Amino acid sequence: MEEQIRNTAGNGARPPNRLIHELSPYLLQHAGNPVDWFPWGEEAFARAAAEDKPVFLSIGYATCHWCHVMEQESFEDPAVARVMNEQYIAIKVDREERPDIDALYMTASQLLSGGGGWPLNVILTPDRQPFYAMTYIPREPRFGTPGIIQLLGRIAAMWKEEREKLLSVSRNVLGALGSGPEKGKSPKQGILDAGFEDLRLRYDRVHGGFGTAPKFPLPHNLLFLLRYAGLKQDDRAKQMVEQTLAAMASGGIHDQLASGFHRYSTDVRWLVPHFEKMLYDQALLVLAYTEAFQVTGNPAFRQTARDCLEYVLRDMASPDGGFYSAQDADTAGEEGAYYLWTKKEVEDLLPRDLADIAVDAWHLTTAGNFIDPVTGQRSGKNILHLTKRPGDPPSAGDIGPSEFFTRLASARDILLEARRRREPPLTDDKVLADWNGLMIAACARAARVFGDGRYREAAERASTFILTKMRAPDGGLLHRYRNGSAGIAGLSADYAFLIFGLTELYLTTFDPAYLSSAREIEQYFHAQFWDGQTGGYFSTPATGTDLIVRQKDLNDGAIPSANAVAFTNLLRLTMLTGDPSYETRASDLARLYAGHLSQSPAAYTFFLSGLCLVFGPAQEVVIVQGADDGGVAKAMAELLHARYLPFVVALLKHPDDPEELGAVAPFTRGLVPLDRKTTAYVCSRHACSRPVTSIAELLGQIERK
Repeated sequence: MEEQIRNTAGNGARPPNRLIHELSPYLLQHAGNPVDWFPWGEEAFARAAAEDKPVFLSIGYATCHWCHVMEQESFEDPAVARVMNEQYIAIKVDREERPDIDALYMTASQLLSGGGGWPLNVILTPDRQPFYAMTYIPREPRFGTPGIIQLLGRIAAMWKEEREKLLSVSRNVLGALGSGPEKGKSPKQGILDAGFEDLRLRYDRVHGGFGTAPKFPLPHNLLFLLRYAGLKQDDRAKQMVEQTLAAMASGGIHDQLASGFHRYSTDVRWLVPHFEKMLYDQALLVLAYTEAFQVTGNPAFRQTARDCLEYVLRDMASPDGGFYSAQDADTAGEEGAYYLWTKKEVEDLLPRDLADIAVDAWHLTTAGNFIDPVTGQRSGKNILHLTKRPGDPPSAGDIGPSEFFTRLASARDILLEARRRREPPLTDDKVLADWNGLMIAACARAARVFGDGRYREAAERASTFILTKMRAPDGGLLHRYRNGSAGIAGLSADYAFLIFGLTELYLTTFDPAYLSSAREIEQYFHAQFWDGQTGGYFSTPATGTDLIVRQKDLNDGAIPSANAVAFTNLLRLTMLTGDPSYETRASDLARLYAGHLSQSPAAYTFFLSGLCLVFGPAQEVVIVQGADDGGVAKAMAELLHARYLPFVVALLKHPDDPEELGAVAPFTRGLVPLDRKTTAYVCSRHACSRPVTSIAELLGQIERK
């Protein structure tokens, strides 16, 4: 792994810069640059103040294609490095290690330039205040846009001659960054309808998904639509999910050989992806496909979820139990090279009968469907994408659909084995607590829906790894682990996403230890991150922050916001433990969202999913196992696991250790089996139905919403 990283970090002929001592794969990729990079820290800003220089802050991540391009064009160039070293203090930040820095200066970029992206390059004063921002900067001027040497020269001249103008800009930006959201009134149920209508207007009725190119998966939109469909009995919402998930599974955004989803599609058809694979996409899409299977019964959705999990367990799981962060888009400087095929390559590798089927099913052509991003020309290479799905009539040969897809699976195995002999893309092997929390949740939920113990074991190993290896001495979480070392104080997403994963693990295993850990982590989270004045969780803790302002993460991006996930956590912890203080906190948090929801409800769909729990038929089911159980408790749990019940939480009380659950959910202490039989107690909105002892009676109470 280290050698693979260093092969991307220049020719090794010059001595490395300070980044050579960092753990981040992204920073190590830049350790061989002639740019005199500093990591983020006091040393860099003290040097900037002492030398009276502005700071060139560059933020990216290890699997970012355009980050690689800018490094090769500019940061490896001695002339560019000379300008940067003489006129600036240069700082490199891995956005995945420090998402708080990235979020702060991405907001600044949007204020300064109206946009953002990666690589993100921001010019700061020595006291960390931004006054200029841009994304990718070409080495040479293009179409009226200055090249990096020209641009940096102009800004350096302004720093010397017109500094007050720049400082005025920085003060204005700082003021805007420091203005946080205010509390409003509690959201009403109608905001769910507004969220659905907002998504419906953005929906691509031809290809599925939302908006135009580039098109992101945004699985939190789909999770909300499934809940909305269940709550409102609206088939339109369900159909939007079905079409989108089917189109993505068949498209080039989905690795047709090894599974796993690429980060986004550069076109509206889900055909041409940006080829990097991120752990969080796999986790959220597994959740979406798993829930869609529960709703529709479509076995293709189950298969896609399981294939994606197999990819993660095979290629993204560390021996220690945690999950790696990402896989690169590039191989040897060429984006997508690992995944592309010429028609001739496929025909040479496969027997004739399998080659005909592969060419037909994946629509392989001599010209290819991949257009080179540099030349704009077809390269003769193909992105594998399914033009046929199970049940479609085959056109290759005179065979039935079942035999067609059996042979296609054989072709897939042969091509996959051949692809493994290619140079693989870089795997970013750092373990991040927040993304692992999402993956724990996905594995745990898939385990209980599909009844696969391997997924449960993977979730349990990852949770044990984080809870034991990624903790600070005071009990707080650490954000990043790599090469045997954990570091970087945990951020709000680390806490919110891990609590999400732990509650999902409890719902799968019924082990009270996971619920206890969730409560413990939430207690620390509340103490260090909660805003006692206006509610909500800051992105950074109360102690130890090194940013100019503390922000709150509300709107969803590629992943849900920490506050949205925390909102659902608080509601479910209320239901699972009976502690009303969580619900009070959730109510305060909801009021923080009120003003934002009215402007663009579709930007907050994970929060809207939580709000469905507020307005839906929320139910707690406590299964109390009796001495004369006869397998009833297991059957009751399986009944709940098999159905799509997003508004239900279930607890299991074992007769051999009833106080273990009672310690974390005191309201269960008084619940006892009737006549030694396993008994289910169903409660909703602080009112309970009569206890039942049969599976049929339990189902009747659950369905009587």
